[in-house]
Amino acid sequence: MPANEWHYPKQMTAARSFTPPSPNCGKCPRLRRFRNKYRDSHPHWHNAPVDAVGPLSARLLIVGLAPGLKGANATGRPFTGDSAGGYLYHMLGRFGLATSTYGGHAGDGVVLNDVRITNAVRCVPPQNKPTSAEATSCRPFLAREIAAMTNLQTILALGKLAHDAVLRCFDCRLAAYPFAHQSNYLIADNYQLISSYHCSRYNTQTGRLTDAMFASVFTDITRTMAMPQEN
Repeated sequence: MPANEWHYPKQMTAARSFTPPSPNCGKCPRLRRFRNKYRDSHPHWHNAPVDAVGPLSARLLIVGLAPGLKGANATGRPFTGDSAGGYLYHMLGRFGLATSTYGGHAGDGVVLNDVRITNAVRCVPPQNKPTSAEATSCRPFLAREIAAMTNLQTILALGKLAHDAVLRCFDCRLAAYPFAHQSNYLIADNYQLISSYHCSRYNTQTGRLTDAMFASVFTDITRTMAMPQEN
């Protein structure tokens, strides 16, 4: 099976470890060219595939779209350095899922509590829009990451691309699990997939995602995480 077709259906044995993409990953030529452009113009930025933050032992995995140009692509930490990240970490703090004060950089001391944060696409895309082929090429990393999270119970997908990427990791039919804000599905018999509109500045400023809406999603998440798991 080609590497970019690797997936993790529910019958597959969990992985023992996870290896993120290398700093010079070349799976997506357009993304490689784009990040190399900023290696030249902004050499102090991260400008490489962005690894997840938080332990593989976490029960909650948050999946975003892709690194922001001046956010994670610059800082090297998912959802860090832009307004979407500030809002997400603020919400995690409100619900006891993160401690310390978010400072917008990778060394700010924020500690995630039983949470891991990653992206469906690991490299910054032009105009924040990865292609479907790029999402497919990067999906093996997400699939292997999920497989290595042996305590995982709940997955929060921020936006439709992340929602679909998670479903495809498990060979789920997209039509059977349509994306909607605050949708909540049991997938692969073991995982609760909860989805939300992305916490981007555009969505929050236009009212597509209100604070009450986003907080309600995290209320669902904390309720799901508090439920006993069947053995």
